[in-house]
Parts: sequence; structure tokens; C-alpha cells
Amino acid sequence: MLLAEVVATCGAVAATRARTAKISAMAGLLARLEPGEVEPAVGMLAGAVRQGRIGVGWASLFSLEVPAAAAASLSVSAVDAALTALGHTSGAGSAQRRRDALTALMAAATADEQDFLRRLLVGELRQGALEAVLADAVAAAADVPAATVRRALMLSGELGATATAAMTGGAPALEAFRLAVLRPVRPMLASPAESLEDALGELGRCSVEHKLDGARIQVHRTGQDVRVFTRTLNEITSRVPELVSLVRGLPCTSIVLDGETLALNDDGRPRPFQETMSRFGAQSERELLLHPYFFDCLHLDGADLIDEPLAQRLAALDTVAAGYRIPGAVTASIDRARAVLDDALAAGHEGVMVKAAESAYAAGRRGRAWQKVKPVHTLDLVVTGVEWGHGRRRGWLSNLHLGARDPDGGPPVMIGKTFKGMTDELLRWQTEQLLAREVRRDSYTVYVRPELVVEIELDGVQTSPRYPGGVALRFARVLRYRPDKDAADADTIEAVRALLPGIGRPPARP
Repeated sequence: MLLAEVVATCGAVAATRARTAKISAMAGLLARLEPGEVEPAVGMLAGAVRQGRIGVGWASLFSLEVPAAAAASLSVSAVDAALTALGHTSGAGSAQRRRDALTALMAAATADEQDFLRRLLVGELRQGALEAVLADAVAAAADVPAATVRRALMLSGELGATATAAMTGGAPALEAFRLAVLRPVRPMLASPAESLEDALGELGRCSVEHKLDGARIQVHRTGQDVRVFTRTLNEITSRVPELVSLVRGLPCTSIVLDGETLALNDDGRPRPFQETMSRFGAQSERELLLHPYFFDCLHLDGADLIDEPLAQRLAALDTVAAGYRIPGAVTASIDRARAVLDDALAAGHEGVMVKAAESAYAAGRRGRAWQKVKPVHTLDLVVTGVEWGHGRRRGWLSNLHLGARDPDGGPPVMIGKTFKGMTDELLRWQTEQLLAREVRRDSYTVYVRPELVVEIELDGVQTSPRYPGGVALRFARVLRYRPDKDAADADTIEAVRALLPGIGRPPARP
């Protein structure tokens, strides 16, 4: 298949807000692919090359002036091979060899293909939840149930591999995916609740647990081999030796645990979130020890528990790691649940998680079976642009443009701005990070790749014709950036609209 067909399909998807139209366009393309083209083409449709980082930066791409080809001739396979070769280019003289290879690739591309490749390689084609729409397109193209595709995706963690299985082997190939110890699965996510009473009223008997201000971890062990992953499935095993040692000491032979980790003060209260996240960096501070708190067990000694009720998974957790169980209680009593919430807040935590006791582990899904209750409203939003500061903030990027995720795969939907809640240290960091993601600018605004997620505290939302989403944030201020999340983890425009007075939360998307 020619790259031009992928470019045209991406253009059609970007030009419509209708989910069904997006699915139809992508399904039509997927159905025409050869088996070996499925994985690279799916990556292109999702806006992320399957090779990951290939050593090509924004400056080198956009400074490269190469005459465009007159006619389309590049195939998906040829582009995929060229990107693989670029990623493997290293050693003395590699910068020039990489530039020569990139020049040759661009010279074979038409003007539209050049624009597409540039935006693909710097991440400008990423569109939040487009992967969810792509999964439905895979189901349509392969004529298999969407639920079967989603389950295979949650277990494989890779849309390209899932799509290839669907297109070449149908439902039987998808059903062959199993939880594999040492291969991460996508974490189950929670939806916000209006109140503790609302959450218990909806879910009934629940596990009510402290909501920690930590970092999500998923820990796998088989024998003495232990691996630790972040919520975005990045492996951090070598950076957290204390967690590895602890899990090796558990009385079992194989296990998969879901939980949080955080750094604590001497009095047991949580240290700032940024200090916990500093342990995940390449230059981590090993003297700052992390403490794990597990809240789920997906596998134990050869038995997969992912489809079992939460109550059964918690019982398994207690048999091997009760001492590291996150504080909480399984109850249907609002008084007992409120006591857990009070304990959590007194200990310096954010609030509580309320989880239906009979719920299975819906990996990678943000449903209503898990709900989070916090005393203040917060939203995880995507930074799409930022304005230069004035006065004492002159020279720094200050006023953030904030977008909510479009659940149908479009670009983030702008719902407000804020310059409040920023320290000088944060302004310096923010300026450096956002300039590194710049895609264009005008006289006072720098527009950036929608990659950084920021947690915003707010007093509520109100209807507003000023922004495309029809709502605006009230008294928004920056709480912190969330380096542990990407744009696909941001709150949706539906979740924001649900905060409008008298609206109530919408039902979960099937």
C-alpha cells in the first residue's frame, strides 16, 4: 500500500468529528493492507511510529529543505524500513548518515507526504484517545466483536500486534492472548465521583481505599525475575531496587501486582509527588526510598485472576502481601466509608478510591466500577499552548492553554487558560519543556505538541461560548504536572461537562 493512502485516511479522520466516520475511514484502509503492513500502518494512524525514538529531532526535520517528489511512490513498507534503519544508525558519523537517510526518504515523498512524515516523527499527529477509535476500526475491518479486540489489546499492550492478529487470524487469534507474567497490561482506570454517597449508592458493596498521592506501578515476578512498570508501561526495574528486593521476598513463585508507590517523610506522611517521580528519572536519587502500597492482584502462582471479582483478588493479595496492602475496608456502610475517607485525609492523602467488590479488572478502561472521591475538584488536562508572561514573569511562558481529551480521537478541546499556582521554579521548568515542544507561534502565544499533562484544581465549570467545548473552568490553578501520564490519560470533555451544575455524570461509554 502507498503511504499516500494512509495520509489521505488520516486527513479524512482529522476532518470529521463523527466517531462512526472515523471508524469507517480507518476500517476501509485496514481491510486493504497486506499482513506485513498492518503493524506499521496502525502506528501511523495512531500518530506514533512503532520504532519509538529514532534519533530525529524537530530542528533537524524542519531545517531539512528537500524538493518534494512529483508523484506518490513511497509504500508503507518502504517507510517502515527506512525508519527502522534510522533508529539503528549509531556510532561515529551517525548524525550525518542519519541526515542523509532522512534526506533520501523526504526526496521520495510528495509535499503532503513530507508534511505527514514531519508531523508523525515529532509527535504532532498524536490525538489523545484515537487508539480507542482505532481499536473499533480494527474490529470492523476484521469483522470481530469490539470487546474481543479490546480484551486482546489490554493483555498485549500493543495495538499493532493486536491489529495484526485480528486481521490475519480473526477472533481465535485474539482470544489466544493471555496475561503473560513479565509483560505489562494496561492499568484499570477510575472515573470521578460527585461524592462518597453517590459512589456507594451506585456501586453497593465496595472496597474503599486511601487514594495516595503517589505513582502507579505494576509489578511482575516469576521465580526471582522481577520487573516494575509505570502506568504508561515503561519499565523502571533498574531504578527501584528496593521494590524489586521486596517483591522477591514475597511467599510465592509468580505474581502480578497493581499498586502505588511514594516517598514518605519520617512521620509517615507523603512527600511531594515530584520527589516520588524523581526516582523514575534516569538520574534518580537512590537515597529517597519508595514505599509500595498494593491494591490488586492479577495473577498468583500460575492462576490468572484478572476476570475474578475484586473481592477474590484482594483475598489473594492478602495471602502474600497483606503487609503492603493499601489501607481501606470492604464495606457497604456509608459511615464506615466516611471513616476511611477521614483517615485518608488526616494522613495527608488525596481522598479515597471506591471500587465495586464484584468487578473484574477492566484493564485499560476508565469505567464506573472504580470511582475516585476527592474533597476538591481536579482535572488532568493537556497543554496545547502557552502565552508569554508580563511584568515579573516577562521572559517566561506563563498563561497555559488547557485542553480536555476528545474521546472520539480528535485534538484536545480547549476549555480554558490559567497562569495561577506557579512558582518561579515551575515557570522555569515549564518554559524549557514547552519550548522544546513548540510547533509554531504568533506574537504572544507559543503553540506546542499536546503531550504534557497538568493537574488543575478548580472551583467548578460553567457554560461558555468562548471555548470550543462550550464550557470554561472557574478559578483554575496549576496543582502540578503529571509526568507519569500522557495525553491519552487526560480527562475527557465529557467528564468536564459532567461537572456543570445540575448535569450529573454521563453513563460510561460501552
